[in-house]
Amino acid sequence: MECRRCVLNARDVSNINFDEHGICNYCRYYDSVTSKLGTAEQRKKWLSDKIAVIKQEGKNKSYDCILGVSGGVDSTYLAYWVKQEGLRPLVVHFDNGWNSELATANITNICGKLGLELKTHVINWEEFKELQLAYIRAGVVDIEALTDHAIAATIYKIAKDYKLRYTISGFNYATEAIMPKGWVFDKLDWANISDIYAKFGNGKPVRTFPYLSFYRKLYYHWFLKLESIQVLNYIAYNKAQAKELISEKLSWRDYGGKHYESIFTKFYQAYILPVRFGIDKRKAHLSNLICSGQITKEQAKEELKKPLYENEVELAQEKQYVLKKLGLSESEFDGLMAQPTRKHEDFKTEKALWERYFRLINILKFKFR
Repeated sequence: MECRRCVLNARDVSNINFDEHGICNYCRYYDSVTSKLGTAEQRKKWLSDKIAVIKQEGKNKSYDCILGVSGGVDSTYLAYWVKQEGLRPLVVHFDNGWNSELATANITNICGKLGLELKTHVINWEEFKELQLAYIRAGVVDIEALTDHAIAATIYKIAKDYKLRYTISGFNYATEAIMPKGWVFDKLDWANISDIYAKFGNGKPVRTFPYLSFYRKLYYHWFLKLESIQVLNYIAYNKAQAKELISEKLSWRDYGGKHYESIFTKFYQAYILPVRFGIDKRKAHLSNLICSGQITKEQAKEELKKPLYENEVELAQEKQYVLKKLGLSESEFDGLMAQPTRKHEDFKTEKALWERYFRLINILKFKFR
């Protein structure tokens, strides 16, 4: 059965369910979270007030906020937006060794045209490579959690070092609210990352990888009071219009897919996920655009008819590049791809710690109510 509204179905998504109108739980979730943001006028006022606070608190500093930039649509649009709003961000880019040449050119061009200072954190490649290999050997689905975790840890540390409370986040419900359970995992669960690496890594200790332990996250939240501002949730954000604007104003060039600014991300989404896990992430991305009114279901269906790679030559070239960089032969990689997969929950997680934490918070709320 397929959702009447989006392109998710019971064949691809194990935990999907439908209401009496044939609408799936992911579409209903989208409606729920977006409705909590308030009316367009309320969102506009909230954002305007927040901008005023950020400017006031950053008055005597070199910067008033941090903006993470990948070279993709969302972060590039935000770079343009912060400049228009008169904010003074320190732009941070996390280089995990997989940037495409186009991504590097886009980032350099964006910062140059907007007059923004760029701070790039380059990860220790050998250590990061071993973490990625551990995830591939373990057979867990969310290999990209490693990059997302390290980006968050890097931005938080820079915010602490520069005494900045506010980070501008590119996350938005318009394009990213819908993602089936089991297709991704908690990006910030350091216990999960470290346990997977302990069991499937090379045995060497992790020394340089930026991480956020459970207690470090609490420190950043309670003591430093760092706040991530999801700007795109408070404006009328349309992906196609954003692409047009940044192409015109910043000479930004498209990558052809969501998060394809990273060579590994493209290979992961277009090859590893569908071949090893039977997942086509485009179905979630397109379903999200349907829910936000940016495309129709018919347009999504047409998009899904297109191959994940334009042709076999492109796939072969990218596969060869990725395997060479990871130090894997084709037979080794194909052997790993044929191995049984595992759930992230088969390894240690921070779930019990968070459950105890929220129990304590509720007890304290009740006691001091």
